[in-house]
Amino acid sequence: MTPPHQPSPQQRMDTAARAILEQLPTLTHRGLVVDSPPGAGKSTLVAQAADALAQASAPCVVIAQTNSQVDHLVRRFVRHHPHLRTARLTGTEHTVPDDLQAHPGIRIGTRIENLEKTADVIVGTAMKWATVTDRRWPWAIIDEGYQMRSDMLLWIAGLFDRALFVGDPGQLDPFSAVETDRFQGLSHDPMNSAVAVLLANNRDLPIHSLPVSWRLPPSAVPLISDAFYPFTPFHAGSREADRTLTFSPLDIRTPADEVIEHAARTGWALFELPARITGQHDAEAFQAVLGIAERLLVRQAISTCEENPQGHVLLPGDVAIGTAHSSQAHDIRALLTRHYPRLHGVTVDTANRLQGCEFRVTIVLHPLSGRGDASAFHLEAGRLCVLTSRHRHACIVVARAGIAELLDAHPSNDPVHPGVASKVADGWEANHAVLAHLAEHTVDARARPGRRRG
Repeated sequence: MTPPHQPSPQQRMDTAARAILEQLPTLTHRGLVVDSPPGAGKSTLVAQAADALAQASAPCVVIAQTNSQVDHLVRRFVRHHPHLRTARLTGTEHTVPDDLQAHPGIRIGTRIENLEKTADVIVGTAMKWATVTDRRWPWAIIDEGYQMRSDMLLWIAGLFDRALFVGDPGQLDPFSAVETDRFQGLSHDPMNSAVAVLLANNRDLPIHSLPVSWRLPPSAVPLISDAFYPFTPFHAGSREADRTLTFSPLDIRTPADEVIEHAARTGWALFELPARITGQHDAEAFQAVLGIAERLLVRQAISTCEENPQGHVLLPGDVAIGTAHSSQAHDIRALLTRHYPRLHGVTVDTANRLQGCEFRVTIVLHPLSGRGDASAFHLEAGRLCVLTSRHRHACIVVARAGIAELLDAHPSNDPVHPGVASKVADGWEANHAVLAHLAEHTVDARARPGRRRG
């Protein structure tokens, strides 16, 4: 229970949201930044702000980074703010989902002139908004601002007088498929996030933080907050008693059973395979993550939480398997299709694709598992943060032994470039913090059940 002299998580969240919404109408700066931890209700805040900023004579522009994010926001608008006339600005190459096309309260168009006069809110990707060149609006809301590249912000900055930037500083930085080393340290480096560049050039902009994660359980918040959000700590919105994960008892238990039972009790588990350099393709690790997922479903795990206090039988759609590389996700999906029919419906994807998603249980193939080096890609704090912060109940990490030694043999030695400062935690330190925590939750894949390490 929350002590009577301390505000509840909901009161903390309401106070933070109220302070943001009350400042918007009187804002004299060009922008306002809201930092948000995983599962803090960014989309809720975006919808509330759009409702407050929409004007009869000028719709509120809402800008997201991907089409899936835009579609998600449109659904939230029509579900929770049905009085708003919502429009979806889309590119000709994107097929808007059928449920949005069929909704009578949504206008969809590829040209802004066909939408602006009959909409209170217009939602589109940054790439699509960059094609609009002859309009200007009083306000824009930029969702997932830390995922937006700074050059994209330059493309769209002329569309609005003021902007609300909402984003998660612990997630993956913007990325590019082409080499960008020549830009590092320069003020015009396009790979800097839009928010980082904004704050570097407007040091007096007001910054707010959302203080509560409604997704992560109390078992996860201390680690995720300390390891990945050293500048914006947060609290859990639920209590320990709110979230449970139970299984039917077994007479014979495998190491996979032990790891899921430990994760159910504590919220965390590390399934440790023998040390070996395998590179990206580790067939034994792929079988391990699928075997763990299979045991979760075979044993008909039942989860309870604030949303389902009566209990919910775990389904394939409640489970995700996360990887660092797309080739790993591809190989795991292929194995799943051929040999694990019970797992059809389980999400298997990379950290980049899992950003913004939420599941009851996640199984993570550690980015450094089986590697002989620790490159900047595999050390990136945002990648590990995304993988370990998608769950509502438990996160199970699968890794080969020796990662701590690998980190010590490859200390962070990336060159320091003058230029834009970052709010992102140091990847080397974050990896060590996560490993130190998981050391207390390690199940040896080779040990007989009941002989847990850590």
